[in-house]
Amino acid sequence: MEIAYPFQIDGLGRTATVSENDHIRHLIEQVLFTIPGERVNRPTFGSNIRQIIFAPNNSELVTATQFLLQGALEQWLGDVIQVEVIEATTTTISSDGDAVQVIVQYVVHQTQQRQIVQFTREV
Repeated sequence: MEIAYPFQIDGLGRTATVSENDHIRHLIEQVLFTIPGERVNRPTFGSNIRQIIFAPNNSELVTATQFLLQGALEQWLGDVIQVEVIEATTTTISSDGDAVQVIVQYVVHQTQQRQIVQFTREV
């Protein structure tokens, strides 16, 4: 059963489910935007993208961020997907804050289908 993220109840009063592709997308989102230490029983789960993304921008930081994200995805989802490309950028959305955009290209091991997902979060 592929449980929907965020957790919700469907129209029949049961746990909502999603397709396998949506479930994998939700898993990737959780790894990327969970801060290590945020989960009590898995203190190393997640990535530090929110901390790194606002450091002074240079080519070394871009490369380090891509390796960090790829390492986190391989550690937690390596049995489900093969990460091919990761791009992470920041944009100013208003005077109040910025947004981080992450694009991940991967292959699902079970089906060998190539997928591209994009996430944007205010930080």
